Amino acid sequence: MARRIPSAPELHRRAVATYVAAGGEESVQRVITAVQSLTKKLDQWYVRQLADLDVTAGEWAVVTSLAKAGEPLTPSQLADLTNVAPSSMTHRLDKLAERGLVERTPDDTNRTRIFVNLTEEGWQLFSLAIRSSDVVESDVLQDLSDEERGELARLLEVVIDRLDDIEA
Repeated sequence: MARRIPSAPELHRRAVATYVAAGGEESVQRVITAVQSLTKKLDQWYVRQLADLDVTAGEWAVVTSLAKAGEPLTPSQLADLTNVAPSSMTHRLDKLAERGLVERTPDDTNRTRIFVNLTEEGWQLFSLAIRSSDVVESDVLQDLSDEERGELARLLEVVIDRLDDIEA
């Protein structure tokens, strides 16, 4: 006889119960387990989306870093932002440049420095991915009102700020 696969809410309840049985506070474990589950499911969707766009997660990290910076960055800055070795960044930039998604330009004031920025094609890829993601992300949040989404975002930002305080 085939075993029934538990539903996501059932798996969540079991995980919380396990952590509580081990001494965790229930309200804390409910939040942390829910955030972990949400992150895992979204990550799985994003991996499929990047595969459809023919971009690796590492290449996507470069594209998003450049888009968010809004200005050209050096390869060293990109390596720091994406937590990779400079040699790995060189490889990523080579692949992205071959596809026409980024361009490297020399620094006029320092001939040994190179700046990297998104090309129009790179920006279009970024925009396409964001619009596609927004559809799925909106579906995930569709049962929340705009006010509830705002409150959820505010609460998560409080938690993120607290994590930054703990790490400091």
